[in-house]
Amino acid sequence: DVQLQASGGGLVQVGGSLRLSCVVFGFAEDDYAIAWFRQAPGKEREGVAAISRDSGVPYYTPTAPVRDRFTISIDNAKNTVYLKMSDLKPEGTAVYYCAGRLYGWVGVFLNRRRYDYWGQGTLVTVSS
Repeated sequence: DVQLQASGGGLVQVGGSLRLSCVVFGFAEDDYAIAWFRQAPGKEREGVAAISRDSGVPYYTPTAPVRDRFTISIDNAKNTVYLKMSDLKPEGTAVYYCAGRLYGWVGVFLNRRRYDYWGQGTLVTVSS
C-alpha cells in the first residue's frame, strides 16, 4: 500500500522559514509525482508544488509569491520530498498535505482530484 507521512509543521514568525518533509512508501513503480497542497481555514485546498520522482523536475503553482519563496525537492535515497518555505507570511497559515500519483505531474499539475494518495497533513502557523 502507498503511504505518505508528512511532518515538519509548527509555529513560525512572519519572515521565518520551515522545511516540510513527506516520506513516501509503497509505490510499485518509480514513475510517480508527489505534490504539496495546503488548506487554510475556511478555504479550499490549493496546490503549491509538485515534483517528478523519476526526473526531479518541479512544478510550481503560477501564484507568484509561492514561486519566489517555496522550493520543492526530492531525495530518492531517503524516499522523501521536501518543501522549503522561506519568508513566510500570515497567509501561509494552513494545513499542508503531501499527495502522490503514478505517472508524474505533466498534464495533471496541481489538480487535487488527480492525486490518489494523501498524507495526514501537517499544520503550519505563521504568527505576526
